[in-house]
Amino acid sequence: MKIIYYTGCIAMLMTAVACKKFLDKEPSSAFDERYIFSDVPNATSAVIGAYEPLTHQQAYGSRLSLMYPYDNDEMIGVTNTSAPDNSSRDLSRYNLQATNAQLPGPFQQLYLGIERANTCIKNIPAMDLYSKGSAAEQQQLRRLHGEALTLRAQYYFELIRNWGDVPAQFEPSIDQPDLFLAKTDRDTIYGRMLSDLKMAADLVPWRNEPGVAADERITKGAVKGLRARIALFRGGYSLRRASRKMERTADYIEYYKIARDECADIMQRRDKHTLNPVFQAVFKDGLDAYKLDPYGEVMFEIAMAVGLTGNLGYYDGPRFFVAGNAGQLGNSSIRVVPTYFYSFDSLDTRRDVTTAPYYNNADKTKTVQTMVNMVSGKFRADWITPAPATTAQQLGINWPVLRFSDVLLMFAEADNELNNGPTAAAIAAYEEVRKRGFKGNENKIGQTPSTKETFFNALVAERSFEFGGEGIRKYDLIRWNLLYQKIQETRANYTKMMNREPPYNNLPQAMYYKTGSSAVIWGNSLYQPTPATLPAGYAKVSWTSSITASWITNVAQLFVPNRSELLPIPQTSLEANHKLTQDYGY
Repeated sequence: MKIIYYTGCIAMLMTAVACKKFLDKEPSSAFDERYIFSDVPNATSAVIGAYEPLTHQQAYGSRLSLMYPYDNDEMIGVTNTSAPDNSSRDLSRYNLQATNAQLPGPFQQLYLGIERANTCIKNIPAMDLYSKGSAAEQQQLRRLHGEALTLRAQYYFELIRNWGDVPAQFEPSIDQPDLFLAKTDRDTIYGRMLSDLKMAADLVPWRNEPGVAADERITKGAVKGLRARIALFRGGYSLRRASRKMERTADYIEYYKIARDECADIMQRRDKHTLNPVFQAVFKDGLDAYKLDPYGEVMFEIAMAVGLTGNLGYYDGPRFFVAGNAGQLGNSSIRVVPTYFYSFDSLDTRRDVTTAPYYNNADKTKTVQTMVNMVSGKFRADWITPAPATTAQQLGINWPVLRFSDVLLMFAEADNELNNGPTAAAIAAYEEVRKRGFKGNENKIGQTPSTKETFFNALVAERSFEFGGEGIRKYDLIRWNLLYQKIQETRANYTKMMNREPPYNNLPQAMYYKTGSSAVIWGNSLYQPTPATLPAGYAKVSWTSSITASWITNVAQLFVPNRSELLPIPQTSLEANHKLTQDYGY
């Protein structure tokens, strides 16, 4: 069931209560707030309105999901042209100026969400019904309060992991004596977020409890999982203003404890959340089919609307056709780095879900692309059910923020850190994810490492196999202080592949694929030199021979350590607020 964001009451709330944009706020009247928060239905509409900024093209509808996470060691964003564009290409290459066209929209959108959440957090607990209503009314209002606290934490989390220290306010703008705010240290904001989420977990219900509708609204597992994720970021490395270096605080271990405990709590409730037994089904039969995961693996997803929000499957994924339209649709703007494709074990079922080596033809058959043009694969127009019927870019695929497999791997990571090596529970959590990836060949997952360092390295790899294309990798590598190292390793391995050096010396220069087929059927091995003879009924496409030096140069081309881990504050916000500063060497 899709949450409906676009109702009259919400529109009223957005114009009367919420801010126009960060530091350019239009205050609401007390009458408006009293009316909106006069009963449960109106308060519900207000909170649904606080969800709505998540769906926008400037948020997870496009920018935060499909542009900001790239480049990394798995995939790259829009490829270079002959000159900088001060937009999406420069964003991917880490060639950023404060005037980049892709910076102001998301920055303002996240603050819009915070303003709406602040309005709900202020007013819902103050409602008479919150403490004096019927049991059902009190329960519903407590849930709404918890949802608003969680939404605010998510908005601030996205700001911090992209911009570091940012201005923070926890009251509506109408109650703020000074709208010109300086930056607040991120640790202060993290502390408030973790406290708020602890409260929120006591306010919201578990998934599928009696009376809890099956939809995309936040439930207890999502709150606890987000608290674990934020705790790991608080305990991880980040680029600091004072030193302009990647550092983590001396008390980091306390935050690993929070992460472990929250994940352990969720793992005890397998009646609420567990792994879908088939990895592909999470995407093809769930997200891409507009259905909620029956196992609760997708714990928090942003509800998109066909024709209105969500460019997943159009901006990324294989190109496609719709009936009645002669032109091929889609941008295929997120390309898989070939070394990532070959980092998967050949038996790992996640490889051919995460990567897509083809474009679709009008008759639903596939044309395989050169290896350097392989695209991300989890969100595919040809997997959408029912199939797209218009040329609209907004295909309406929900964006997954948190999955249960992340809970398992966060638990394993935190447990390994706290115990100076993996316990049996950490190993079991890691292997549960890995065995699902190797479904049908579970005995081929290999030996799980048993020391702290080797187990951590295995987790770094496993999270890449599990979450490729889900906007997680870049930020994981930053909190581990591994992003620059992995970029360098990727370029070096990419060069070896181009030069046919070990371990890539036996890979095929070209691949043969069956023509006129609705599925990709290979005519030769992905792991052996190309046979001399092209089989009948097959076509030939360049594979490793398609690699050129310019493709290698593309990968995070202008990344600078101890600067590029964070984005510059948008120039428009600097001009609007004289207390804001530009830091980190920008």
